[in-house]
Amino acid sequence: MSETDETAARPGFWKRLTQGLTRTASSLSTGITDLFTKRKLDATTVEDLEDVLIRADLGVETSARIAEAVAKGRYDKAIEPDEVRALVAGEIETVLKPVAHPLVFDPTVKPFVLLMVGVNGSGKTTTIGKIAAKLRAEGKKVVLAAGDTFRAAAIEQLKVWAERTGAAIIAREPGADAAGVAFDGLARAKADGADVLIVDTAGRLQNRAELMAELEKVVRVLKKQEPTAPHAVVLVLDATVGQNALSQVEAFRRVAGVTGLVMTKLDGTARGGILVAIAAKHGLPVHLIGVGEGVDDLQPFAARDFARAIVGLEN
Repeated sequence: MSETDETAARPGFWKRLTQGLTRTASSLSTGITDLFTKRKLDATTVEDLEDVLIRADLGVETSARIAEAVAKGRYDKAIEPDEVRALVAGEIETVLKPVAHPLVFDPTVKPFVLLMVGVNGSGKTTTIGKIAAKLRAEGKKVVLAAGDTFRAAAIEQLKVWAERTGAAIIAREPGADAAGVAFDGLARAKADGADVLIVDTAGRLQNRAELMAELEKVVRVLKKQEPTAPHAVVLVLDATVGQNALSQVEAFRRVAGVTGLVMTKLDGTARGGILVAIAAKHGLPVHLIGVGEGVDDLQPFAARDFARAIVGLEN
């Protein structure tokens, strides 16, 4: 499905996306308007534009590149704020287009093992529930493994999602061995002929060595049972943490071999540009973005939609 088809198929999401990115768009849009109203483009304006983009967490290199692209051939000319917004959106879309890939579950691989990783509070368990809901709506057989044994609340939350979606659940008591839960989950998924196994993991901070070692063990145990597993390792990032998300990507990529990203809570921050910085630096597929709590508030990532929404342009 193309990005245009995606947008047509979910008119409500475009509205939620623009509303969700209001804080980021407002800070970018106001910054651009203040800069370019009745003012010619010169070296100082370009520097100031760069600062506006950096404040939205687009990253230093990307901000410099975008500001330079806006300035090209336009020095000493008056330029309207709307034109600048359109140029910035175009440059952001260029950065994002190569990483906009849906989360694909290969139907020839049964069970398809999806390992979900991320720090506490990133919205990981909720994201698992939303993905399970979508898979179940497609008629897929799903098993959830409550590998976040660190928190009793995470186990309970996943049980609720399993009940709500009709997915099977494998869980042990809090404090149990996470790798053991993953092992049981894969055994159950194989026995049930399930299409997808989703394994939750503890919301470990990337600087907690012992928790990262536990994550490595989960991956190792899955591979012993099924050498090709996990078939996807998705890192859930909370947009509100800004630049800290970059170090999370590096750490989880090293330990768990992250294959793609989900970014949540874009509705709660003025720093939505961090997604652009991550795309520019890591080039990892961005599968889904979240702009709210509802099941339908997690949607496939479309580069053009996001690029226009982040600078406050109509679709």
